[in-house]
Amino acid sequence: MSLVVDMCEIVRLNVDMKSSVDDATVSIGDAAARFGLATHVLRHWEAMGLLAPSRNAGARRRYTTGDLYRIAIILRAKEGGFGLEEIRAILSAPGRAERRALLLRRRAELARRIAEAQASLDLIDRGLECEHEDLAACPNFRAQVAARAGLGVPRDLSAAGMPPRPAVNETQNENGGPGA
Repeated sequence: MSLVVDMCEIVRLNVDMKSSVDDATVSIGDAAARFGLATHVLRHWEAMGLLAPSRNAGARRRYTTGDLYRIAIILRAKEGGFGLEEIRAILSAPGRAERRALLLRRRAELARRIAEAQASLDLIDRGLECEHEDLAACPNFRAQVAARAGLGVPRDLSAAGMPPRPAVNETQNENGGPGA
C-alpha cells in the first residue's frame, strides 16, 4: 500500500504537467526528459509490455498523464529493487491475491537482504570500536565472527585474543597428523 502512496508522491514531484488537461499528451522526448531518461529506455519498456503509449496520425508515440504515472510507478519500483520482469508481473497481475503473493515474496527477499546488511554493519561497527593493532586478535570482533560462523563464543581467549589451540590427543601430533 505504501508503495502506491510513494509512487503518487514521486509523480507529483517529478511530473510537472504544463497543461491541466488530462487528455494532453507529450512526445517520447518530453516524457523521457521529465524523468531524466533516455528515449530508448521508454522504447525498451514498451517492448517489454510495461508501457503502451498511444500513437498519433504520424505513428509517433504520445504519452498521456496515465502513461506518465506508469513511468513513475516503474521508476519507483526500480528504486525499490524490483527488476523489470517483476514490475511487469506485478502490474499485470490478474488480481489482488496474485499481486500480493508477488509482493510478499519480494518483501521476504528484501527482509533477508536487510538482515545481511545489518549483520555487515554490526561487523564494521565492531571493527571500528576495536583498539587492537590486529583486528583478527580483537576478542569482541572474533566473538562476533565466531557467532556468525555458528561456532559460538570462543571458550578462552588468550592475551592475543586468539582462541585456544585444539587439544592434541595421543594419536595426533601438534600438526594434527598421526602421532609418532
